[in-house]
Parts: sequence; structure tokens; C-alpha cells
Amino acid sequence: MKDILIEKLYEISSKPYAKYCKRNLPWSINKDQMLQMDQESLGFKLGYFLVKNGFEIQPKLEDHDVFHVLTKTGTSVYEEIGMQFYLLGNGKRSLYLFLVIITGILFYPAKFKYFNQQYLRGKQSFPIHNVAFLELLEKPLDMVRNDFNIK
Repeated sequence: MKDILIEKLYEISSKPYAKYCKRNLPWSINKDQMLQMDQESLGFKLGYFLVKNGFEIQPKLEDHDVFHVLTKTGTSVYEEIGMQFYLLGNGKRSLYLFLVIITGILFYPAKFKYFNQQYLRGKQSFPIHNVAFLELLEKPLDMVRNDFNIK
């Protein structure tokens, strides 16, 4: 039940967040174009991630799915929260992030060890939360992970 509640909160909040808080332009590429890239590229892996999970690109929120691909983070509710802990450790600060973190601590206290592990992983990598990933889609995924010290 708590997973459904959190998913609904995300559905309700993601569009206003993209519209009012994100200043970047939406990407001018679709997942079919990504799947035409080299199979080792970040772009191909992102396109595959989207198809595999039945997701569409969310305009102005494209980086969120890139974070999943780079950090090998799943898409369950607690893993989504874990990714926010990763980004917190990585240096990202936003009201939205803090709301997700607080929600995670309140709703998933048994996952605190996992959240802490994600936080520590984020601290070990170089900052990724302000990177223009659109420009890196053609690069091999392993190279991008290596460049940002993502383990």
C-alpha cells in the first residue's frame, strides 16, 4: 500500500516539478534513436532501459533515467528512494530530494542500511547531478562510469 501511495505522489508531483523547477530544455532525441547508437554507448543503454521497463522519456527529467543506468539502480520504490540517497551523497541538494529522503526514512525504516550504502556510493563518485548527459550519449557506458568514478 505504501508503494502505491508513493508512486501516486510521484505521478502528481513530477510534471509540476519539471515545469517549474527544471530549467533545462527537453532532449530532442527519442528512445528509437538511442537504440540506433552503438550498443556499448550510454545512449543505447538508456534506450534499452526505457524499453525494458516500459518507460517513456519524461521531458526535462531525462537525467533521472540516466542516473538509473549509470548507477545500476532498479526501479522499485525503495530503489528509487535509494537513488535519491545516492544523489544526496553525490552533492545534489533540492527540496524534492529532501522530501523523497524523508518519505523514505519514514516509510522504509527497514531499508535504512541500503539507503546508507547508496549515500556512501554517491560520496565516492564524482558529481553527476549537474552533468549535460545529452552530450555524452554517444560515449561508451563503461567510459562514462569510469570518468565519474561510479562503482
